[in-house]
Amino acid sequence: MRDEKVRLLKAVRPLAPADVVRGQFRGYKNEAGVAPDSQVETFAAVRLFIDSWRWADVPFYIRAGKCLPVTVNEVVVEFKRPPRESFGENAPAASNHLRLRLSPEVVIALGVRVKLAGESMTGEDVELVATHQRGDEMQPYERLLGDALHGDSALFAREDALEAQWRIVDPVLGNVTPVYEYPINSWGPREADRVIAGDDGWINPQAAAPAQ
Repeated sequence: MRDEKVRLLKAVRPLAPADVVRGQFRGYKNEAGVAPDSQVETFAAVRLFIDSWRWADVPFYIRAGKCLPVTVNEVVVEFKRPPRESFGENAPAASNHLRLRLSPEVVIALGVRVKLAGESMTGEDVELVATHQRGDEMQPYERLLGDALHGDSALFAREDALEAQWRIVDPVLGNVTPVYEYPINSWGPREADRVIAGDDGWINPQAAAPAQ
């Protein structure tokens, strides 16, 4: 497993400045211990490519930051659109997708566009959602500590994996890209939209509905 992680990381193209937008939330420089001219980012949006037969020409978009509207770890896989639409309409770009929420709750959702009842060829987006959350399950750090005590290193980074990760980000270190300010409780600076321009835009996660 660790060998495969390294093999994948070595196939990731190094980042170019055009693939990265950095941000800093408004008011960060007023935080205790922060320099008034700080260029440290609290937000980043990046575009990655993996040069392998499986992932050739598939863009990976990552967006992470502080003081965003929702705190989640979520992956959305958007399926390619068919050459011919089933419905006589311009369907939303992300109608067909797989959504994996990793935390704070576990959610697997499959999004599809289905036909509305009636004679017209009109569709609507629906999601089939499966959730899993048990309060008595082991927390991630409990798992890591237990693995460390038992000598299981499968989930720990290896030196060659760290070197491969540094190779990816090294070209954009050292403030080679500007830092844009963004409001608290927003999805980052507007400039981040250019990273994903041409690919239908970002999909903003929604907070989980409260338990009934």
